[in-house]
Amino acid sequence: MCLLHRPSVLCLALASLVACGGGSDTHSTVAASPPPAAPSQAADIAVLFFGNSHTHAHNVPGLVGAMLEFANPGKTVLVMDAPGVLFLDERMQDASSTTLLDGRKWTHLVLQAQRYSSSGTVNYPTSQAEDWVRRARAKGTVPVMFPEWPRAGVNETERIWALYGGIAQRAGACIAPVPMAFDRAKAALPDLELHASDGNHSSPQGALLAAYLIYATLSGRSPADLPTLLVSAVHESAQARLRTLAAASLAAGPAAQAGCPT
Repeated sequence: MCLLHRPSVLCLALASLVACGGGSDTHSTVAASPPPAAPSQAADIAVLFFGNSHTHAHNVPGLVGAMLEFANPGKTVLVMDAPGVLFLDERMQDASSTTLLDGRKWTHLVLQAQRYSSSGTVNYPTSQAEDWVRRARAKGTVPVMFPEWPRAGVNETERIWALYGGIAQRAGACIAPVPMAFDRAKAALPDLELHASDGNHSSPQGALLAAYLIYATLSGRSPADLPTLLVSAVHESAQARLRTLAAASLAAGPAAQAGCPT
């Protein structure tokens, strides 16, 4: 079975892609453009993504939305990718991001782009990311942390996981085990390239793997039950292998944070 994208229930505000990593010692120089008004139509599931080019590349929000549509027949699904390539601390200072979050009832807020030191020599504060989590909880929205995958050839999975896991534990968020799944895929599926040529951003395969893990974290459902997605450029056989690996990676742990669907 294949799943077609139904734009009537999936709303994406995609930003232009720039070379902006999830972890960096440099500051973002691209300001968020004013977002469209938060869609007013009713939706049973409404997911807002705050991220940078790691989220935007290969349409991770759109992939998650297509998965949610398949898993929830008869329900309306709304997914919105907030414009801009801002780090989470920058979004806290960006009035348009705050307005977008407050503009409607969201069931989930997915948070990517905590600033971290790619060299490991600087400790950036996480208070703004934790503020986003608490703000979402206060609105009855489930916050989901989206830690980035490790860069190609860089042993940084534990550092990324500890950073995002600390935010999740202190503020009360779910967290998708993306970094560990990339490590497992590298070992188990070496013929599938998960990174773009820059070794930082994802390939279509990597974006799909991340989307499987985010979908499972916010829905509590296994990606193994999903069909082939026509909205993905990844070949059907590779999608099946990535689904299987994603499900196995979720089963292997670590356990989800309190408050996540089970």
